[in-house]
Amino acid sequence: MNYDAWFQCSEGCDETYPLTEVIYRCKNCNGLLEVQHDMDPLRHRSPADWKALFEHRYRRTQYPYGSGVWGKKEFVCPKIDDDNIISMYEGGTNLFWAERFGNQLGLNDLWIKQCGNSHTGSFKDLGMTVLVSMVKQIMAESEDLRAVMCASTGDTSAALAAYASAAGIPAIILLPKAKVTREQLIQPIANGALTLSLETDFDGCMEIVQKLSDRKDFYLANSINSLRIEGQKTISIEIVQQFDWEVPDWIIIPGGNLGNVSALGLGFLMMLELGIIDKLPRIACAQAERANPLYRSYQTEFTEFHAITAQPTQATAIQIGNPVSIHRAIRTLRRFDGIVDQATEEELADAAARADRTGLFNCPHTGVALAVLTKMVDRKQIHPDDRVIVISTASGLKFPDFKVAYHNVTPGGPPPRYLNTPLELEADYETVLKQISMHLDT
Repeated sequence: MNYDAWFQCSEGCDETYPLTEVIYRCKNCNGLLEVQHDMDPLRHRSPADWKALFEHRYRRTQYPYGSGVWGKKEFVCPKIDDDNIISMYEGGTNLFWAERFGNQLGLNDLWIKQCGNSHTGSFKDLGMTVLVSMVKQIMAESEDLRAVMCASTGDTSAALAAYASAAGIPAIILLPKAKVTREQLIQPIANGALTLSLETDFDGCMEIVQKLSDRKDFYLANSINSLRIEGQKTISIEIVQQFDWEVPDWIIIPGGNLGNVSALGLGFLMMLELGIIDKLPRIACAQAERANPLYRSYQTEFTEFHAITAQPTQATAIQIGNPVSIHRAIRTLRRFDGIVDQATEEELADAAARADRTGLFNCPHTGVALAVLTKMVDRKQIHPDDRVIVISTASGLKFPDFKVAYHNVTPGGPPPRYLNTPLELEADYETVLKQISMHLDT
């Protein structure tokens, strides 16, 4: 079957462009572009046959179809030659049944989609495999491209650097100085990317990288490029597949640049159109209170949107005041009867620490989603028997300072709610036994 896809203006224009063209906005109206699929050939395969095909490929070793992304190649980017695909077996991440944490909240069916269990430790791998593979295909057909680049708060740069390095493509990274963790910073450095640490925030880096993208010899890898969205939309397909093709009631997504909101929405809508599912979940977007432009827009029922200057937050990856995907996210939330809520710094840290005590190890951005989840349960927006999926965007191992700071007592300040510090004791059996007994008896 001849499957096809192309760029199409998301603002209602009829303008279309081939996926191999170096373009990010409509030439006619400057609207963002989306990947549009030719749905008729896809309908020739029945829903049962699509499910069977995806199950046959899932986590197998036939390259590249064992990837959680490329196992859905026909839904993602069918025109890329397999020889140009750069895959690190991304996707296929586990659903953690948060039984103990759910019981504490009064929920029976709470799951954490561990998207950080990936090659570079975040969900960004899902989109980057598609984008870098397309860059390799373009470079195979033309010598005009010289490098691929992005602005980043840490995770995008790690994914781009790793995939570009595997492809043998030069990568250029723009990071806000002193606003990413040491663990995130070392990833592009180790993978050989040109790493530029700029005296600004993410929005300032993004402004510069978009100007650089006017040059046709640099390829932009930020989520303004909807090829990234195509990879990320497989999260929703994979979630449904992992539940034997049943649709959950709620999806809760941390929101910064907001690409993931529209990405997951696209995955569900594609499955609905092809008859693979028969209903849609509701979507909640969770923002940090210090970087909450979508939440402020939601308060006006999305009739207004104003970019803000994001304030420092522990959830550094979503410290974004002017999200690129704002309009796509708003359309998605309207279609999915969605809501937007926010979490304070104390709320996100407490939520992450509380869930950690039930076996997780959450990044601060997942903490934002967990804090919003708690509020939604308290407001009875989520019911005890609802199936709820929280999208965990990155590994907590990338944010050790966040963890260490929480479990340190600030002199003169109140102790954190879920504080747990090591006890320094003499190396004496009776002393150790006494302390253990006191602990177990409390």
